[in-house]
Amino acid sequence: MTEQLQQTASALVAQGKGILAADESNGTMDKRLKAAGVEPGEELRRALREVLFTTEGVADHISGVILYDETFRQSTADGTPFPQLLEAQGVVPGIKVDTGAKPLAGADDEKVTEGLDGLRERLAEYYEGGARFAKWRAVIDLDDRLPSDYCVHVNAHALARYAALCQEAQIVPIVEPEVLMDGAHTIDRSEEVTGAALAAVFDELRSQRVLLEGMLLKPNMVLAGYECPEQPDDEEVAERTLRCLRRHVPGAVPGIVFLSGGQSDEDATARLNLMNQMGAQPWEISFSYGRGLQAAALTTWHGDAANVDAAQAQYRHRARCTGAARRGEYTESIEHELVGSS
Repeated sequence: MTEQLQQTASALVAQGKGILAADESNGTMDKRLKAAGVEPGEELRRALREVLFTTEGVADHISGVILYDETFRQSTADGTPFPQLLEAQGVVPGIKVDTGAKPLAGADDEKVTEGLDGLRERLAEYYEGGARFAKWRAVIDLDDRLPSDYCVHVNAHALARYAALCQEAQIVPIVEPEVLMDGAHTIDRSEEVTGAALAAVFDELRSQRVLLEGMLLKPNMVLAGYECPEQPDDEEVAERTLRCLRRHVPGAVPGIVFLSGGQSDEDATARLNLMNQMGAQPWEISFSYGRGLQAAALTTWHGDAANVDAAQAQYRHRARCTGAARRGEYTESIEHELVGSS
């Protein structure tokens, strides 16, 4: 079991590759469809995922795809289940298993992620259906008062319980303690809270006997709040993020797959690229982007079958740019090449 977990974790952070997070809940995806001028609904959600998953050439840059429960059970128009389609391309199918962030009892304005009830049984079902890795996202709000130690602790505890159950089921857990970057906080405050959250998470992972070599970490980058008047440049973001990770993430962890959060496609790619240019680190530095890979494709597709080729070209281009950043080889010329040539 240990060997299988390690092999899967290493495959997900293979050189030049990273993860597509296509695990938006139905409500979140419907909002994104509506914002793009597409009438939301189950068939349109399925059709968009088929546009992405059947794009030729992206397996050169995408190692795995995180699916939502609905998507995990859906198929292409010709009846091929999505997990089977991905596996045939050499892409590892994954699954989001948390049930979302809910108000934390006894704490004002803070949340705890739920979904542990029945998780052992659900993981067994997902493994049978082809899933080989999973994701659980904790949400940690940040301002001059938050988060409380209580909030950090309960979310770290839940992340570790989830991770232990995943490994029991031979599924690699992606552990995601996301410190939100909404607000006007400084990059100093961001680094402080991100470090505290990571320290708490790894304390819990060790306590609950999680195999560090058989997991991946999905953290936020260390940024100033999006409303902060003093915004750091990309190099400071990269340096601060790596410093924070080196202080708190054990070298036994095979890889770090960053979330894109509210960053633009170009910012998330450029900062990932810089981190991969800053010398060898104890872990692989990769990505697990959602909007950062899909947004342009969704807008181009617009729910119209006539736009599928153009939408796939957009997705292929973003995958190529992000894969180049994973190698530290991203350039403005790659970003601005004709999308059709990607």
